[in-house]
Amino acid sequence: MVTKYFSLFEPELVKERRKNCRRRKRFWAAGVNDIWAADQHDKWKYKFGLALHTGIDPFIGFTHWLKIWWTNSNPRLVLSYYLDEVEEQGYGPLVSQSDPGTENFALANGHTLIHHFHDPSLRGTLQHCWMREKKNVMPEISWSQLRHRFTPGFEDILDIGVNNGWYDPDILLEVLVFRWVFIPWLQKELDSYRERVNNTAKRADHNKVLPHGVPNDMAEHPGDYGVLDFKIKVEQEAIDMVRALYAPPDHEVFQLVPPDFHAIITQMYAEIGQPAVTRESCWNIYLQLLGKFCILDNLYNIPQDMDAEWGYALTMARKEHAKDIELIPNLQPLRNDDGIGPSGFYYMGGVNNGEGLNSEQSAQLDRMLDEDEPPVAQDNEDDTSKIFAWFSDDELTGNSEIDEW
Repeated sequence: MVTKYFSLFEPELVKERRKNCRRRKRFWAAGVNDIWAADQHDKWKYKFGLALHTGIDPFIGFTHWLKIWWTNSNPRLVLSYYLDEVEEQGYGPLVSQSDPGTENFALANGHTLIHHFHDPSLRGTLQHCWMREKKNVMPEISWSQLRHRFTPGFEDILDIGVNNGWYDPDILLEVLVFRWVFIPWLQKELDSYRERVNNTAKRADHNKVLPHGVPNDMAEHPGDYGVLDFKIKVEQEAIDMVRALYAPPDHEVFQLVPPDFHAIITQMYAEIGQPAVTRESCWNIYLQLLGKFCILDNLYNIPQDMDAEWGYALTMARKEHAKDIELIPNLQPLRNDDGIGPSGFYYMGGVNNGEGLNSEQSAQLDRMLDEDEPPVAQDNEDDTSKIFAWFSDDELTGNSEIDEW
């Protein structure tokens, strides 16, 4: 049926697909911290009640955050990830970008207001790019790599509880105990995964024009790789202003579990000896705590109507709570088109208000590339002393032939 539909209504697209001659679009960024791309991941959301979110610098492949929580649909939570990273680093990008979902409205507003705070001349402009038509590519690549490298083993662990009937995402008590036990542990594992990715050089690709190297090194020393850095220093006052406006810390979305529930389960956890949560012990700890709730509910003053007392912990994850923040009105985008040039590339960054590198910046980049040009090897057999000049006399091998050579 699908094949017949496309043959009837989209014959040209079918023809292009068969000939493999679809137009290629190339992503182009001006340098480090030109763009931070944010995206959510819902593969675990409906099966386990776990939602992931990431923020990446696509120019160097540096992952700024990789978070797991019980929702990723609330705009306040998404903005908090960005603000926490900016506060920790002390700087932010020229432009933020994301899919055009309501969960990203606070991110667009917050990043824009931070730029307006530091540069009043930008007022009236939106410093955020909406990546329509599947153009938010770099985070999708990151999610694909996560699914390949990280997910299989941990998904097998999570499946144990679901397959054995220990955990049902529709039962409130089980959901709250699961969140309390598993989310902090999984966040630590994701932090370790993010550190490994940021400190590992990507496989060499001769088709790649972006810099090659360890993302963490490129983020700290962009000049060593012949690239420009466009980070914007952010004042704490601006961060506090945006956080108070769009992501107040006392909002319910930042609670792992309701406060009363947290107090009770913390007491129970102390009674079972506070064992460390690991891949071997996680389900055992979960079952012990769940058993205490089911058997000793009167001892811990557990409310009779838990749905009424703690039910908001589930409803906050639903998307109707993502619509209570609207975009700042009457802001002009950096570009009025999609930025696609004649060569198939498109630029969605913020350098020179979305126009890209000017002549001075291009010249600076050329000078950096010239300085980093490796020396050309000389076919001079008599010049071998320069190659091994770093060896000292006390580093000789003891092999007379090698030492003499």
